[in-house]
Amino acid sequence: MMKQIFTLATLVALEALRARFFLTIVILLLIGFGFALFIGQITVIETIAYQSSLLAAILRLSAVYIVSLFVITSMVHEFQEHSVYLWLSLPIQRSTYFLGKFSGFMLVALITAILFGAALLLFVPYLQVGLWTLSLFCELLIITALSLFCVLTFHHTIQTFSVVLGFYILARSISTMQLMAEGPLNNSLSWTDQFINGLINILAMLLPNLVQFTQSEWIVYYTGSFDNLLEIVVQTIIYVLLLIAMSLFDLYRKNL
Repeated sequence: MMKQIFTLATLVALEALRARFFLTIVILLLIGFGFALFIGQITVIETIAYQSSLLAAILRLSAVYIVSLFVITSMVHEFQEHSVYLWLSLPIQRSTYFLGKFSGFMLVALITAILFGAALLLFVPYLQVGLWTLSLFCELLIITALSLFCVLTFHHTIQTFSVVLGFYILARSISTMQLMAEGPLNNSLSWTDQFINGLINILAMLLPNLVQFTQSEWIVYYTGSFDNLLEIVVQTIIYVLLLIAMSLFDLYRKNL
């Protein structure tokens, strides 16, 4: 079983090379550095802080975008080319197939996080970069597991990517939405306000709190510590295992 998982993970890594995935990473790094240099030319004070925060934000969004899109397009291509049926016609369990694919995508996410994190070493101490990189990897793991679950459900790139993007935006903004709903300016006790507040609180309990992940504050003010990493790792384990279980349930119930 482990040999089969390793083989599938290797094939995913080779697919990333053939698809010029890492060339795209280099292009995104150049774009991020270009914006950082531009900010450095127009700022008068705290130039390094502005450059590092902008570069970190661009790299985080780029990592989520490119990893999720690679996972989605790779799996959609498997369904369209009927490669998944060929794999499952072999003496291989569906769980082995899924875990092999997930392991390969996890390797791609790890390399992406390391490359993007290394770019920040020009502006930020290595301890803060290490924390930021590990947090980014955890964030990408959640996005990878979610992308796999959605692509097994929808089998279409646009629908799957829209769901993943909506999930990411909502998980990133749910804390702000809670503060707005419970703020001092919201004194209305109408049933609609109570319903909206309850719905936001339910979503906040269900979604990962991605605001705590990959914070720009660590890059700018060097406030990150590895105590912050404990909650991030716990959240990542919970949501990744949950999404894997949901994906396997969906995969086993399909008539493939």
